[in-house]
Amino acid sequence: MNKLLTRILTGLVAVFAVLSLFSFLVVKLSNQVRFEHYWTDMTSPVMRYLSQHEFLLHSNPSSSLSLVAKNQQAISEIVVERLEGGQVVVSEQGNRIKAWIQSSVPELLLELDFRSDGEELYHLYLGILSPVLEQLDLTNGNDRRFVAEQLGVKVDPLTEEGAAPQEHVLEAIVEQSRYLKVGNDAVNAFLRLSDGSVVGVEFPAPLSAMSFFVACLLIALWLVSLAAFVYLMMQGLDRQLRNVETVASRIARGELEARVKRASEEDAVSRLGLAFNSMADHIQRLMYIQKEMIHAVSHELRTPVARIRFGVQMIEDCPDKDSLRKQLQGIDGDIQELDELIDEILTYARLEQGGPILAFHEVDVMEIVEQVVSEQSSVKPELKIFSEYNTGSEQWKSSEVEARYIHRSIQNLVGNATRYAKSKVRVVCSFDKDTCRVDVEDDGPGIPEEDWESVFTPFARLDDSRTRASGGYGLGLSIVRRILYWHGGQAFLGRSEMGGAKFSLVWPRKQQAPG
Repeated sequence: MNKLLTRILTGLVAVFAVLSLFSFLVVKLSNQVRFEHYWTDMTSPVMRYLSQHEFLLHSNPSSSLSLVAKNQQAISEIVVERLEGGQVVVSEQGNRIKAWIQSSVPELLLELDFRSDGEELYHLYLGILSPVLEQLDLTNGNDRRFVAEQLGVKVDPLTEEGAAPQEHVLEAIVEQSRYLKVGNDAVNAFLRLSDGSVVGVEFPAPLSAMSFFVACLLIALWLVSLAAFVYLMMQGLDRQLRNVETVASRIARGELEARVKRASEEDAVSRLGLAFNSMADHIQRLMYIQKEMIHAVSHELRTPVARIRFGVQMIEDCPDKDSLRKQLQGIDGDIQELDELIDEILTYARLEQGGPILAFHEVDVMEIVEQVVSEQSSVKPELKIFSEYNTGSEQWKSSEVEARYIHRSIQNLVGNATRYAKSKVRVVCSFDKDTCRVDVEDDGPGIPEEDWESVFTPFARLDDSRTRASGGYGLGLSIVRRILYWHGGQAFLGRSEMGGAKFSLVWPRKQQAPG
């Protein structure tokens, strides 16, 4: 889950970073274009008016206006062509803005230099408007339209019916003959003429930080990009889930070899695929074991059942009680063999299919070994069965195990060794703080190395005998390996120094907590 979350967060961060950079570039480029258009529109009327009335430069001097030599300005040939074509050219230089227009003298340019907040430009407008409005009748709509067309501003005389300006505005008008306030959303300006009348001047709205169109475009871009990211993420998850669904359907149809492809541990769905593949492997293995077990069990049951049937038939022909007793004993032995075989099969099935419910407790493993040695010595008194302990093992003899299963696994190995040993069987215990190890050795003929792994296969046998003399059903070693598996350990085979086989059990002293 953490990897999936990391992938999503990393993807979101990458998308946000790209979109932020792209948005920044779009806003910056669009603002450059908007800036040029806005200030060109703002300065063009007054620059053209002044270029046509250059005498106003002398009658109404301003530090913002000047005539400069064309050849002394750092302007490109394209800008020169635009100027000669009668256009107004605007350039941003730091926090100041410069606007040029061709003057009546070919070598000179009329330059307007003002701060980027535009306040100097607005004052210049008011300075030019004052003498112009003195000559016009503002009650005449045509005259007001003339001002709007020539200077690009709207003027409206204040009347008694209109809303009066605030007190501080009136004080500024009386003292300075004008009032100007530049805000973020609007420019408020009033001008007092020589006859005492006051007119309001409406300038175009200041340039906003972002265009409404650009803002809507960027919002739409962000929404589409995030939606595309989510869609792609969901497409990947959906594709993986569909893969798992397809494999599940194939297994349901009997195709047990079907597996989820390209499963890794990158995210939750991939881990689901790995778990599904593991489950499919286990199911396929169980089905194979079940098939093999049915085949083997049918073979194993056939012999004792045939003997019982033969014994029953022989009972009818028994001439005396001794013969009858002998047949009954034989039948009883066959029934005992069937009972043991069924017990072995049930034990193996319980250990193989999902595992038993184990109750781990601290147990003295040495005590279990001594008990098994004592039991087997009474069964095989002709053999020397003994136990040994490596130095220092006594202090680590306790281990968390399911006692009856560990007892059975050691018992199976020792019992198996007694069937093939010539004279002696040795059980060696080696314990330390981390692991327990029990080795069961005999001096018998041993087992060929190429058969070391196959002896743990259910119903496997290396000889052709299955009589009571040799004993066994081929399940004992399989049961031992499964018991050790559920204890977190291993069972394996080697060669003994005594000349025979050496079966080893190794498991951790402490069992890990579940989950």
